[in-house]
Amino acid sequence: MEIPTTASFLDYYDKVRQRTERLLAVIPPDVMDWTFAPGKFTVADQIRHIAAIERNMFAETFAGRPSRYTGCGKELADGRDAVIDYFRRMHAETVAIIGSLTSGDLQRKSITPGNAAITTWKWMRSLTEHEIHHRAQLYMYLAMLEIKTPPIFGLTSEEVAAQGYTGDESPLR
Repeated sequence: MEIPTTASFLDYYDKVRQRTERLLAVIPPDVMDWTFAPGKFTVADQIRHIAAIERNMFAETFAGRPSRYTGCGKELADGRDAVIDYFRRMHAETVAIIGSLTSGDLQRKSITPGNAAITTWKWMRSLTEHEIHHRAQLYMYLAMLEIKTPPIFGLTSEEVAAQGYTGDESPLR
């Protein structure tokens, strides 16, 4: 589906971000440096990566500039509060850049780091897909650590199943 205006995109992206924020709220400070295997992203790396890619790759290319993403290490932010602050600050900067784009800007081509030309509104959809992908990884990390996480859309699958739909009723009646 085409993104017709930056306002419509930002409204949708705000909802995606709210779900990510609810997940970040349950992450305890003592697991920020945890990873499931040596050399893999830590919990903090995942959060910094979402933020750094959002601002330094996506926002830059939306604005017609080359990516300036260089990684997601501790030099960007260390410790739970600093990482969450960095995450929010990069998002605010990205929202300001997106908010400055015109409907015409959405139709022009952005150049990805792989040197591919893609219509900007289509590239903007990739931003949300990227965040959702890494949010899912965070859900897995927290599950491995046995940390209770919030349901994405209000109910867990168990809560939906407990409502007892038998298949006999039409949900559209």
